[in-house]
Amino acid sequence: MAQGTQHAADDPRNAEIRIWINGALHHRDQAFVSVFDSGFVLGDGVWEGLRVVDGQPAFLDAHLDRLYEGARAIMLDIGMDRAALAAAIRDTLAGNGMQAASGVHIRLMVTRGVKRTPYQDPRVTVGPATIVIIPEYKTASPENAERGITLFTVHVRRGFPDVQDPKLNSHSKLNCITACIQAYTAGADEGLMLDPHGFVATCNSTHFFIVRKGEVWTSTGDYCLGGITRSNVIAICREAGIPVLQKNFSLTDAYGADEAFVTGTFAGVVPVRSIDGRAIGDGRGPMVERLQGLYRAWLARDIAARKAIAGASS
Repeated sequence: MAQGTQHAADDPRNAEIRIWINGALHHRDQAFVSVFDSGFVLGDGVWEGLRVVDGQPAFLDAHLDRLYEGARAIMLDIGMDRAALAAAIRDTLAGNGMQAASGVHIRLMVTRGVKRTPYQDPRVTVGPATIVIIPEYKTASPENAERGITLFTVHVRRGFPDVQDPKLNSHSKLNCITACIQAYTAGADEGLMLDPHGFVATCNSTHFFIVRKGEVWTSTGDYCLGGITRSNVIAICREAGIPVLQKNFSLTDAYGADEAFVTGTFAGVVPVRSIDGRAIGDGRGPMVERLQGLYRAWLARDIAARKAIAGASS
């Protein structure tokens, strides 16, 4: 069965995880939010996914930047400053014995809170924001990183920002869900999504890159989420002297690429072996292999810096 880059083998340790909800840790079997919560009723909220290495949430500052920016955009008061929220993440890891763990993924979710009645108007919210931190033992599939994934171009487009801004990492992900459904029913791992003008934009849960004649291309970014790993890969290319372009390009450019890959917090850099049934090079080519190594080093550098800061403050 086709699997996206988020696929991970079930880990029995996750049966006993404790989930942080508004300041308290609860066993997963007792971790609940109200049926009147804005996130449940309307998908009204913002979220982040974080990868944990050696007990440190990777690229935490960039993730919190995006979370708080999204909250400001929808006038959602998180009710905690960055330092307090970062401390809550550390407390969640400690409460689960994950202080030094790797292979952990965190889902950080913030909703507008409980509503007086199921209605979209934010003014019927009666409580503070709901904040949930779910830590799980999850390791990205090594087969995907080696063999690559398949993509199918879906009919669902990334929309204009005046309809629903693609840069907002909101709980309302129905367009990505319908794209995912179309992709997997077509037998592919993920959906490749176009922008309103027909240019390649992004995938339903990852960002998309191609390699042509030694250059790395990705979309302009106008119609996709401001991806943390996407930004890191662009920075890595620039640091390594690899030509990287953010530009409009079509499916024809993608079909004729020497290599292609996707990026995401969970799986990092993953090769694409085919798009719409068209083989892309030999799967994992030399540029993708190089970028995987450079990304691992970039990640290790960030984790080392976080451990140094944590050691200095302890």
